[in-house]
Amino acid sequence: GCNYRDRSGRRVANDNRTDWLAPAFAQVARVMRPDSLCVSFYGWHVVDQFMAAWRAAGLRPVAHLVFPKRYASRTGTFEARHEQAYVLAKGHPKVPSPIGDVLPWAYTGNRLHPTQKPVEALQPIIAALTRPGDIVLDPFAGSGSTLVAAQVLGRGYLGIELDAGHVRTVRRRLAG
Repeated sequence: GCNYRDRSGRRVANDNRTDWLAPAFAQVARVMRPDSLCVSFYGWHVVDQFMAAWRAAGLRPVAHLVFPKRYASRTGTFEARHEQAYVLAKGHPKVPSPIGDVLPWAYTGNRLHPTQKPVEALQPIIAALTRPGDIVLDPFAGSGSTLVAAQVLGRGYLGIELDAGHVRTVRRRLAG
């Protein structure tokens, strides 16, 4: 829903529409264990559509994460200097290790994907919300940062990605 384009003109598949949100999150909720958590990055200007899709899937917000950035990823009326994600609950999960809701962000240069997330930003979230041996699902795997973070932390992982080029990137990263 953001119609995102990075500085070099790269785009993200299907990011110009939001009709996929409800069916995608219905499937995410379907495969989640009872009493578990999901973390979803989102576009702030379509948060109402994300929220409707999450609620329709039976997920409820339990926390909001903010990642301050030292640079502006977009400049318009305001400079975009943070990323954000909601933590969503299915049922009533217990958080193994609570963490703060403002987390550090290291610039990746978006070399591998237009919206590449830093592995270092994802590791504390995965460490806090899962236990060794748990499986981390990333249904929008992109460059695979979530999967790499899960692998480093001894979690199982499963990624889904539409773009075949990004799938190759994920496989290379996971192979080390």
